Amino acid sequence: MLSIQLFRDDPDQIREGLTRRHQDTSDVDLVIELDQERRELIQQVETLRAEKNQSSKEIGQTRNPKRRQQQIAAMRVLDDKLESFESDLKEIEPKLEALLSTFPNLPDERVPDGSDESENRVIKTIGHKPELDFQPQAHWDLGPALGILDFERGVKLSGTRFYVLNGIGARLQRALISFMLDTHTKHGYQERYTPFMVKEDVVYASGQLPKFADNLYHDQEEDFWWVPTAEVPLTGLHKDEILDESDLPLSYTAYTPCFRREKMSAGREVRGIKRGHQFDKVEMYVYCCPEDSEAQFTRMQEDAERICQLLDLPYRVNNLCTGDLGFVAAYTYDIEVWATGCGEWLEVSSVSNARDFQARRAAIRYRPQEGKGTRYVHTLNGSGLALPRVMIALLENNQQKDGSVVIPEVLLPWMGGVSIIEPL
Repeated sequence: MLSIQLFRDDPDQIREGLTRRHQDTSDVDLVIELDQERRELIQQVETLRAEKNQSSKEIGQTRNPKRRQQQIAAMRVLDDKLESFESDLKEIEPKLEALLSTFPNLPDERVPDGSDESENRVIKTIGHKPELDFQPQAHWDLGPALGILDFERGVKLSGTRFYVLNGIGARLQRALISFMLDTHTKHGYQERYTPFMVKEDVVYASGQLPKFADNLYHDQEEDFWWVPTAEVPLTGLHKDEILDESDLPLSYTAYTPCFRREKMSAGREVRGIKRGHQFDKVEMYVYCCPEDSEAQFTRMQEDAERICQLLDLPYRVNNLCTGDLGFVAAYTYDIEVWATGCGEWLEVSSVSNARDFQARRAAIRYRPQEGKGTRYVHTLNGSGLALPRVMIALLENNQQKDGSVVIPEVLLPWMGGVSIIEPL
């Protein structure tokens, strides 16, 4: 959430940021108007409360019955006015809060201007696309031929956009998750196993509500929200807390399945397992002091890249443009791996610096070691990495002419002695 002070001090900065994001700026004036009205009401309420306290003292000191009754009558009028102003204040505060919650984070100056993902800027490309001496298969043909990917039973169980992993396929997915978690914990992240369903205020704190309500799964009876990413519960871990600066940075990693109502169109874009309503992901998350967030972003980007490097997957890093930038992010770098069968770059990680945007929504502060008061932490999140697209690239890039797939050496400790997946 943006600071209300920024609306008071520099509304043009907000208008500029919204314009760069191709969003309407008219609500900036409405926020300013509501905030001014709220501040005037607060002043009136505080003045009336002070008058009421003074009147109460005077009534207690008055001995003349007639004068006392006059003071009591005047107090009743004062109470009515105070009740009216307090009622107006209670009405306007949630309106202002709801309106503020619709504003996205302001894009950093390094974010390139652009209307959509086609205008993202490639920063670097690492590795080389596999050069195969045969026609590679896409995973939607390769997986069933290996007996590890079953689309028909996935549809039978849950409908379109679901699938079943069999045998070595299921083990390979589990191996990837364990490998990622173990790698991140080795590099300083604390593992957390969080609930896969959370309360509404936790989803709101992370910035998923109200904007993305239509893309989330919600259990109406219990009022649980299924997590669209582990970023949500990891944000909620320290919601409404005041941390000590000496404990920062806090670095977490967690595995969750992720549930999203993907809005998909038919065609090549969504064929296979690239997009689904349920997928697995390992997440990285950091709480830090504001002055450390740039360094933490670089660290998280390197940690996400390390997974690609260890798996020997060609990848590229993109600086997302304003039209593709996520709601909570000030800036984001996407990591895409090359999948030679379907011939596409597939996003497997987004590393974002939210600065104090999520911390304001979640009320997460810290006590500086020097100075008084508290400050908002900065939060950063990054996929480390997301499945099943890693699985797609791994299968397609490591396929052999005979239809088999070689398992990357780094995964063998979790594969129970299996180093090659043979076709049926």
